[in-house]
Amino acid sequence: MEYNLGDNPVTSHSWNANRTQIAVIPNSNEVQIYKYEPNLSDWTLLDNLDQHGLLVTGIDWAPNTNRIVTCSADRNAYVWTIDDKGKWKPTLVLLRISRAATCVKWSPNEKKFAVGSGAQLISVCYFEVENDWWVSKHIKKPIRSTVTALDWHPNNMVLATGTADFRVRLFNVHMKEVDQCQKVKTEWDTDDTSVPNLVAEFTNSSRGGGWIHGLAFNKTGNRLCWVAHDSSITIADVSKGSIVVNKLKTNELPFISCIWVSDRALVAAGHGCCPMLYCVDSNNKVQFVSKIDSSQKKEAAGLSAMKKFQSLDRQARINSDYELDTKHQNTLTCLRVHTESNDAVLKFTSSGLDGKIILWELNSLDKLLQGLKI
Repeated sequence: MEYNLGDNPVTSHSWNANRTQIAVIPNSNEVQIYKYEPNLSDWTLLDNLDQHGLLVTGIDWAPNTNRIVTCSADRNAYVWTIDDKGKWKPTLVLLRISRAATCVKWSPNEKKFAVGSGAQLISVCYFEVENDWWVSKHIKKPIRSTVTALDWHPNNMVLATGTADFRVRLFNVHMKEVDQCQKVKTEWDTDDTSVPNLVAEFTNSSRGGGWIHGLAFNKTGNRLCWVAHDSSITIADVSKGSIVVNKLKTNELPFISCIWVSDRALVAAGHGCCPMLYCVDSNNKVQFVSKIDSSQKKEAAGLSAMKKFQSLDRQARINSDYELDTKHQNTLTCLRVHTESNDAVLKFTSSGLDGKIILWELNSLDKLLQGLKI
């Protein structure tokens, strides 16, 4: 299923709990909230969140508390809640950063969230009840570059970060006043305690590799996947007691985002305009399974004057002969889980610079993985 919510590129999107509303970043300083109308079989604009002064760079919608967090190049973050009139009300978060915020992610229990930035640090934010505001604590060492990606371990204590210095780092961000439990060691902890709160560190390549675009933990938290600008997919696996890292260097264009669709299968997408399905075999090796997009290239047809101007506006070209044989016609910027059942993803969505949001179905995931030694 394909949706066009405007002519602007969609740099990110996020769903509410029941998937009836979607928050979209249209490559601007605003966030648009749409609601699906079954009677019209279309989306209607509910609200426009325009508190930020510069480009919005990240968004995440907490399903249980129904709060939206956004961050921006204006170095600010806002937590949005619905007031009595049904309008979204912003609350400023004190990030205390000197460079643009780049990404944001709620923790699984939704009591705190992390914000990455170009200031070579992470702001872990939580609500301080006594003063009725959102405050942050900084994680600085040993980050040496812009934080480009974030994801939380299911235990709410370990935070995975990807940076532009070609590294993935895991931090223990336990907060006694928020988590209301004692700090415990996890399966990811190593013997090196030279850097406080640093759980583990991975280099994307011994020769540098590429900067990290996206990363994700699986449901159980024993596997971490990341995609980088050197067109690689890397998986760190701790399920057998020790950390095992395996990297697959692909011939595709670089991936931007990745999500787990089962305990051993994941989807990655990016500059290639097509979601790709990969899996982890019994030897912890990463294998390519198939392309999710099986579209066929359409026959070229005559262009009306309107079509010519629409093509010129969206893609800076007039000739339709250069249309890709994929549903997305430009870089995919974000992947989000839509529907789950028994710890397996049945549907997911992708957004792209072509302004489209596409709903993909994975009902035949078992068939796709048949014959592979997983």
